[in-house]
Amino acid sequence: MSNEEINYQSPIYLQLREVIRNKIEEGEYMPGMAIPSENDLAETYGINRMTVRSGIDALVNEGILKRVQGKGVYVVGSKVERDLDTLGGFTQTMKEKNTEPYTKVLAKTLRKAGEKYSVIFGIKPEEDIYYIKRICSADGEPVSLEEIFIPKYIVPKLEGIDLGVFSIYEVYEFYGIKITRANQTLDLTQLEQRDARMLGIDSNLAVMLFECTSYDEKERVIELARTYTRGDKCNFSVHFKKD
Repeated sequence: MSNEEINYQSPIYLQLREVIRNKIEEGEYMPGMAIPSENDLAETYGINRMTVRSGIDALVNEGILKRVQGKGVYVVGSKVERDLDTLGGFTQTMKEKNTEPYTKVLAKTLRKAGEKYSVIFGIKPEEDIYYIKRICSADGEPVSLEEIFIPKYIVPKLEGIDLGVFSIYEVYEFYGIKITRANQTLDLTQLEQRDARMLGIDSNLAVMLFECTSYDEKERVIELARTYTRGDKCNFSVHFKKD
């Protein structure tokens, strides 16, 4: 049986499972992206939806696919270990504090690096970077506004990944990118009226600005994040350790 054929020599759902698995391994279905719907797969291979669902369920049980209610089925891919004690995203941090996190992506666009970001990321000014803007909430209350910049060569297919389903840290894990260190600065600033309104504050109030530059094990700058955080909603602690 080829990767594209379904026959009757073995259970059909198992054959479909292997077809999907091969497409994932060959890169046709990339981590973080949705596979075709059950109806589309049933029509493509001339089989019924229940058989398709059984094949998908087998891969969900293996942890290769993930069902998301109302959205579809997504490729999860393999994950690598990371140190959650030192580097963690908003969702992870909130879950550790038993707080229900929610992020809403306001913008996800592709733009040229330009002179400023080409220096930061060590790429050419004409190369592309992703710009992501999102608002982060905890237990229904807006906490912070984030602007994230990522070079396209780091995650070439990011435009096809639903960041409402997967966190950016999960996307990095899918692609074998391990953040090993980060430099972070803290400042006070004010937001434009529109952004302040989204955080539920007056534009005259100062917010904490965290600017974080993240590096992988190859010492590449893989992300620049600016997080504008309400001071009345978060407490931060800094731990010092003597070498």
